[in-house]
Amino acid sequence: MISDFFINRPVAANVIAFLTVILGVVGLWSLPVERYPNITPPTIQVTASYPGASAQVMSDTVAAPLEQQINGVENMLYMTSTSSSNGSYSLTVTFEVGTDLEAAQVLVQNRVALAEPFLPTDVRQQGISVKKQSTNILLVISLTSPEETFDGLYLANYANLRLKDELSRVDGVGDVTVSGTGSYSMRIWVDPPKMDARGLTFTDLLNQLRQQNVQVAAGQIAQPPIDDAQAFQYTMTALGRLSDPKQFEEIIVKVGNDGGLTYLRDIARVELGAQSYDTFAQKGGENSASVLIYQLPGANALNVAEGVKQAIADLSQSFPEGLKYDVPFD
Repeated sequence: MISDFFINRPVAANVIAFLTVILGVVGLWSLPVERYPNITPPTIQVTASYPGASAQVMSDTVAAPLEQQINGVENMLYMTSTSSSNGSYSLTVTFEVGTDLEAAQVLVQNRVALAEPFLPTDVRQQGISVKKQSTNILLVISLTSPEETFDGLYLANYANLRLKDELSRVDGVGDVTVSGTGSYSMRIWVDPPKMDARGLTFTDLLNQLRQQNVQVAAGQIAQPPIDDAQAFQYTMTALGRLSDPKQFEEIIVKVGNDGGLTYLRDIARVELGAQSYDTFAQKGGENSASVLIYQLPGANALNVAEGVKQAIADLSQSFPEGLKYDVPFD
């Protein structure tokens, strides 16, 4: 019956077909269209740092408490971890396809909070990060100084200060990691025989550094309520965290019974160096800093790569003379 109606009335059939096409074109702009559904299991990455610890210590004191709590989180497929001898720990938790990443991140974060009381104090002070991040590197941007105007430490520090935050804001970027010598840090090279001669231990030295290298609120002068009214009220300022090697050298680490003072310069050498010398980056035999780009799970890799390349091209306009970039891994 229905077929006879359209056969006998071709004009009506054409009108209905034409209206159907128009409605489809109009609805195409508002209907969700997914050409390729996600087939890669989403991942959440947990990272921690324990300066000075070996791989075995990391496994016993950091990996064990975290993995005991995170194991069995809802919709988890499996998890893999790496404990390195440079004091770094990385755990990747893989979830079932279709799992909501926002919910998965919250679940993992809650499990990490349960494990924190069992972690070393230094690990808690460094902080534990929980991020939505793909395990594969999408791009590597290499900073070099062809004329050796800058060393590897400067290049890595420049990438951390000027590039990392900008590239992290590109749509689809999950994380940006700078691989190289590391950021600037105040290095204190202690002479153990000199410490032993003065009856000092490393614990004594650390306590003095923490007590004398602090940011304090000094208060105010003539702050109400006071008995006599004052014309002016002053905010006190005091020397906060130290930033120069000479300031660190003046730290008093011990006061003798006779009133003699032992300064940090008497038992150690202080310099502005790298935070860590465990890793370095080179490209073509030249010192460099490598910026590793990771995408968010489910993000379009081509769009993310295009956005990152455009962003670094814009940032390169303000590079200092003698600093170049290229993309050796894409």
